[in-house]
Amino acid sequence: MDKIEILGIVGSLRKDSYNHNALKAAQKLVPDGATLNLVELIGIPVFNQDNESELPAAVIEFKRRIVAADAILFATPEYNYSVPGPLKNAIDWASRPHGESAWQGKPAAVMGASPGNLGSARAQYHLRQILVALDMPVVNDPEVMISNAAQKFDQDGTLTDEPTKRRIQKLLVALLQLTKSIPAKKLK
Repeated sequence: MDKIEILGIVGSLRKDSYNHNALKAAQKLVPDGATLNLVELIGIPVFNQDNESELPAAVIEFKRRIVAADAILFATPEYNYSVPGPLKNAIDWASRPHGESAWQGKPAAVMGASPGNLGSARAQYHLRQILVALDMPVVNDPEVMISNAAQKFDQDGTLTDEPTKRRIQKLLVALLQLTKSIPAKKLK
């Protein structure tokens, strides 16, 4: 396998969210032999199954980016004990129409940041349930739950916490190992 392309998907629409900043930190920590490109969920309309036969342009582009990637790295905040609506919405769009899911078999890893003590643990648990339903192999260890995020990022959004950086590096290495373990013909 050539250079592995990881697609980073941030679950928050906020430009300077902790999760967006965590993915930017991950871009600097990605191991040799891989790249990490980010995709925004802005512009993806609310899912309506009546419209799945003619996908909106933003959805077509989102699905194209997923299919072109070798692996996915999700960074999700926690909203009301679960994944944010925009993330679930985008996941639903990319799984449709039935039989044309962009997610199937795509290796993934999950991380998340939160100003609270749990670091998006409940959202990550729910996201993992969704990924199982999409037939996506997911990195189980390490888990990256960035709790008390305000103390781990500086004013400019730069991740300053060294233990968190090391966990993200380990997560990326595990994602690359998982990706390499899947036959290439299944990835794209």
